[in-house]
Amino acid sequence: MEIAKGTVVVVTGASAGVGRATALAFARRGAQVGLISRNLERMESLCQEIDAVGGSALAQVVDVSDHEELEEAANRVEALLGPIDVWVNNAMVSVFSPFKDMTNEEYRRVTDVTYLGTVYGTQVALKRMLPRNRGVVVQVGSALADRSIPLQSAYCGAKHGIRGFTDSLRCELLHDRSGVHLTMVQLPALNTPQFAWVKSRLPNKPQPVPPIFQPEVAAEAIVWAAQHRRRELYVGFPTVKAIWANKFFPGLLDRYLARFGYDSQQTDEPEERNRPDNLWHSVPGPFGAHGSFDRRASSCSGELWFSERKAVGLGLVAFGVTLLAGCLVRRRFPPLSALR
Repeated sequence: MEIAKGTVVVVTGASAGVGRATALAFARRGAQVGLISRNLERMESLCQEIDAVGGSALAQVVDVSDHEELEEAANRVEALLGPIDVWVNNAMVSVFSPFKDMTNEEYRRVTDVTYLGTVYGTQVALKRMLPRNRGVVVQVGSALADRSIPLQSAYCGAKHGIRGFTDSLRCELLHDRSGVHLTMVQLPALNTPQFAWVKSRLPNKPQPVPPIFQPEVAAEAIVWAAQHRRRELYVGFPTVKAIWANKFFPGLLDRYLARFGYDSQQTDEPEERNRPDNLWHSVPGPFGAHGSFDRRASSCSGELWFSERKAVGLGLVAFGVTLLAGCLVRRRFPPLSALR
């Protein structure tokens, strides 16, 4: 479907990071955006940014782990903005910690928000989209939905769960010949504020595993996925590399991550003990879409460009293969003029 003026989009986890960048990306195309987050202050500042780019927004304080709150929020969006065309499940929380130090309550919380929040959001969206036989649900996934890493077992488990849930539901929609489209966008490491507020037991400050991309790269991919009937979209070559390497060399990756996966998720700066985290409650502060890794983050992805233009990419690959084959043939079989 085309995102045009008046399109109604709901984004969960919208006040910062990928959610904030995504809401702005939709708004720049004229969409009316329903913002769902636990932080009203940041959503209000986002509403001002959306107004400035010509969009309109409705902010609602909701914890996505509460199905009833999500249901009420969806009712309000449809009453004030109109029928929901696109629903983006983006909200998440994590804990950076060895499994042996995790508590049951922490595991339950990460699962409730990251996994069940996606399930509940999808339920709420489909309740409205299925009778109309149209709409798009975008699941914001991760390379970690296929290839887990150490120190984030709860989050990796939730993302794996989202993939399994989404694949199952997609089959049901196809069986019913539904006009509703379900897609999943697998993201790389991103420069978002989550590393400043995630609950962590690591000795040093957490960081995204390099290479790092800006959240706008993810946002543009999500908007693109909402407009094209692609089953799944990989963002960034590191995502492609991690997912495919895991299909062929999972044991090798286990050993590689056992050796390098701890240090790659930490900076050289000692962590502040007892700093606030957002596992149970939103952390106050003027956090935006970006985190503190701007100098190391890329604002574009060549792999995503090719992925969005599969026909062009396949054509270039075919041309390259043909050119290479021609060169090899010429070397093996010189022209007749060279034999005289």
